[in-house]
Amino acid sequence: MAQLTTEPMTVKTPAGDLEGDLVMPPPARAVVLFAHGSGSSRRSPRNRAVAEALQNSGFGTLLLDMLTPDEARFDARTQELRFDIELLANRLVPAIDQLAEWDATRGMPVGLFGASTGAAAALKAAGRRPQRVSAVVSRGGRPDLGGDGLDQVQSPTLLIVGGNDREVLNLNRQAASLLTALPLTDVKIEIVQHAGHLFEEHGALEKVSELAGSWFCKHLGAGTERPTGPDGGHFKPPEPRRRPPKM
Repeated sequence: MAQLTTEPMTVKTPAGDLEGDLVMPPPARAVVLFAHGSGSSRRSPRNRAVAEALQNSGFGTLLLDMLTPDEARFDARTQELRFDIELLANRLVPAIDQLAEWDATRGMPVGLFGASTGAAAALKAAGRRPQRVSAVVSRGGRPDLGGDGLDQVQSPTLLIVGGNDREVLNLNRQAASLLTALPLTDVKIEIVQHAGHLFEEHGALEKVSELAGSWFCKHLGAGTERPTGPDGGHFKPPEPRRRPPKM
């Protein structure tokens, strides 16, 4: 595949500007916004590895710093903001909105990929933008930290957990039980056998990328033959079939 160009982007928020890296392989049909985990940034090597795999499958990606530079310095000393899920979700929402405004991504379906605490923020943000977020993937995530925000989630959600990450696996199973009680199109847990929380084992991150790519392809519509995105076409994912809420 040809070398892709990374375009620096700035997301405007009430707290300040957030720096992001946008990559749009031609012709991208959808874009995935990454929400990194505790103490990380848009330079997370694991998220960048997954992003590269998604780019090779025809998805655009936006890796975003979820803290301003001043906040990042404060968090490096105190480790407080990385666990503020409400704050992190409030950073993702304007990023989702601005993806609808930028020329390169206007009109494209949006997916969210969250790792660790970023997964909880991604789910809360998806609940606040149900008409914009078409799918969510969590890698080693803590969806339980989403709290009451899980009640608002409508996006199809894939929870990827390492088989050796037993505590987080149990927390994901509990969150999945709540999510499946909602009128979602799909909720699924995928267990990567013999993998720990960081998916550092041989082949583990490649499996995460494969699972995420398949989920986004199914729910964002990337990989179809329809002309889409900035080349002038228009793509609308298939209308989801909603489960009726449990009484």
